[in-house]
Amino acid sequence: MSSTAPDPQLEFVSLLMVRVRDATLRKPFFVDGGLDLVTVCRQLSTHGLTDALVRDGGRIGMFTTTDLRDALWRTHSFTGGAEPQASGGRQVDLATLPVREVAHFDLIEIHPNSELFEALLLMARHRVHRLVVRDGESIHGVLNQLDLMSFVSNHSGLNAALIDDAASLAELQRAAGRIDTLIALLHRGGVKTELIAGLVSELNTRLFARAWSLIAPAELVANSCLVVMGSEGRGEQILKTDQDNALLLRDGFAMAGIEQITERFTATLIDFGYPRCPGNIMLSNPLWCQPVSRFRETLRGWMFGAEPDGVMNLAIFLDATVVAGDASLLGQARRFVDEFLVDNDAFFARFAGAADQFSGSGGWWAHLTLWRGRDEQAFDLKKLGTFPIVHGVRTLALQHHVSEQGTAARLQVLADRQHLPAQMARDLTEALHFLMTLKLGNTLRQRQAFEATDNLVRMSTLGTLERDLLHDTLAIIKRFRQHLRQHYRLDSL
Repeated sequence: MSSTAPDPQLEFVSLLMVRVRDATLRKPFFVDGGLDLVTVCRQLSTHGLTDALVRDGGRIGMFTTTDLRDALWRTHSFTGGAEPQASGGRQVDLATLPVREVAHFDLIEIHPNSELFEALLLMARHRVHRLVVRDGESIHGVLNQLDLMSFVSNHSGLNAALIDDAASLAELQRAAGRIDTLIALLHRGGVKTELIAGLVSELNTRLFARAWSLIAPAELVANSCLVVMGSEGRGEQILKTDQDNALLLRDGFAMAGIEQITERFTATLIDFGYPRCPGNIMLSNPLWCQPVSRFRETLRGWMFGAEPDGVMNLAIFLDATVVAGDASLLGQARRFVDEFLVDNDAFFARFAGAADQFSGSGGWWAHLTLWRGRDEQAFDLKKLGTFPIVHGVRTLALQHHVSEQGTAARLQVLADRQHLPAQMARDLTEALHFLMTLKLGNTLRQRQAFEATDNLVRMSTLGTLERDLLHDTLAIIKRFRQHLRQHYRLDSL
């Protein structure tokens, strides 16, 4: 009998055809509709929850932290002079306000025998993150989008069998081919882009580590540190774009034929669908495969030399995340950067200035309304969108010794430490996630149309809401650039 490799799309569809009852369901937590908000929030805090089902006579509703936010907003609006919508003109007191007044009773329900894919579609269609799992009068629990993502990412048929247990590069290549299919399915199912990015980052890390273990001798793996950098290192790369990786070697370690090994790794990733980096930022390039002591001298040149690519090479390295090997080697290189840049205002100003390198089209949005036919404007999602956010945040993180790698995580720490206004941090996080979503949808659309993929999005492909959100995003980026210019006194340079 002959055997053929299983079809990757069928395998992923099979995964999402798992029944809801077999996924991770949170047991229903009920509160009485007459209970006041303060007591309800105290109970949620005690149980480590962010939502509760509300029993109010013969009806069932749900109260979430979003409902609490809205209730607080109404209170604030009243005290500021505007009449709160749900109070009938009366001042709102959260200590006496019944939870039924702010809970929502238009629940979206799903049967426990339904498939996970149907759950994803319901979440997308109704723009909700929770489904009540119900069979007649019996409520089995609540299916949360985060729990659903966790179930998918930890499914044995996805991780262990397809990647961790791959016995050859051929098997691993089949696993790599399944990742893009999963991304498309989750995107169509309405899963948040940042959640998809987290899952893909974990799968890619496992994939690269397994490929390295199949290519590199154990002695090389033990005496080196394989890292990914750029958007892959930050956990913000979703679909396969160009490679950004490096190999740090232990000082004093040498191995014959290492050039052939690193070249094979680069070629293998190309076979897996990860294109060669146009800037040659790959471990097959000797610049990105060095002993730590020599790499420190390279870093010194990037920090203080006049090399044109120095600033961006350093920026890419600062997002490095360990894939395999001895993590302490990366730690040594990072500490070298941190120690040399203490109170170095001149460097930080020069480094931050790179966030403005693509800002020449300052009135870009004003021209969008003029597009017609061949003259239609195209927006560069990377140069004008994600790059100024990512690099500006990366600069602040470097200055204030923030160790987190992801841009959203860096923003949270910067806000917590009061190095960045909290509202600006929230706005930038939302702007970044919107741009990531736009990029993912645009690339999937280009692939479906068999077009070359790039970072350009045509306005004719966007709906009214997306164009409005893009307008708001550009305004947020502009304010952030102004903040950077003031913080680093860039106008005086």
